[in-house]
Amino acid sequence: MREYAFRIVNVFAGQTLGGNPLCVFENASGMSDEEMQALALQFNLSETSFILPSEVATARMRIFTPDMEMAFAGHPSLGSAHVISALNQGLGQLDLECRGGIIPLVFNDSRWTLTTPAKPGPHVQACQLTMAGVAAMLGLAEEDILSEPVWVNTGSEQLLVPLKSSAAVWRAQPDAAKLSDWPANQLGRKSAYVFAADAAHDDGTGRLGIKARYFFATKGGSFAEDPGTGSACANLGAWWIEQGHALPASLMVSQGEQVRRPCQLYLDVDLNKKIHVGGKVIEIAQGKLQI
Repeated sequence: MREYAFRIVNVFAGQTLGGNPLCVFENASGMSDEEMQALALQFNLSETSFILPSEVATARMRIFTPDMEMAFAGHPSLGSAHVISALNQGLGQLDLECRGGIIPLVFNDSRWTLTTPAKPGPHVQACQLTMAGVAAMLGLAEEDILSEPVWVNTGSEQLLVPLKSSAAVWRAQPDAAKLSDWPANQLGRKSAYVFAADAAHDDGTGRLGIKARYFFATKGGSFAEDPGTGSACANLGAWWIEQGHALPASLMVSQGEQVRRPCQLYLDVDLNKKIHVGGKVIEIAQGKLQI
């Protein structure tokens, strides 16, 4: 039997039992791909990350959902950085190697912030569906859609759907009966990130408040909702650039209220069009597992 230490952290958390939960294995050396996938299913969180040695960065990170491995994801990157820092006397700056590239991370103002991979860089392209078609899939009216839904990729490709109001974001509910019509990304995943400006979530620092939700299809043929999605937040930054909005930009993204896991995500797009996503990480448990 082999023993592996792990930690449970809540990412984008405004309170101890808020945020998006993540399991981080401190040192996954010796684990097979099949064991990592099985452990991700065992914990059954949106993602589980596995830390390994790296020759090009502070550490290497592999990310698994219960169903598949991810090239890049936001909340595992922040949560993994938090754990690596704790294991290295409070390291405040580090790089993570993942399949999606090298992720720089820094700890400042009580939160971790990542910069999206430089390569392949943000990519935005049109969606093949009409606004009416996307609205119907989300249980909304066409007039709820602000502008054309688009595919965006800053490390993880997702469908972004801009809405006219936070009330429309709140009402959105994907129709599982239309799942077969839903477009899939390059990895075959079906998801949608809906968002709208929301003055109610102004944090008092001048950041623009955004209300967002992220839906994804499950293997059971229905939709689930993610509490806090860092990769989608990064894609929102690429959308902001593509729309020609003023830079630099600072946004506060509120997500997760509907699934009772409120998350606060800090999105910054600088003058050089680099995209930064941050949030607080709170550790709530440590343990050891034998396989």
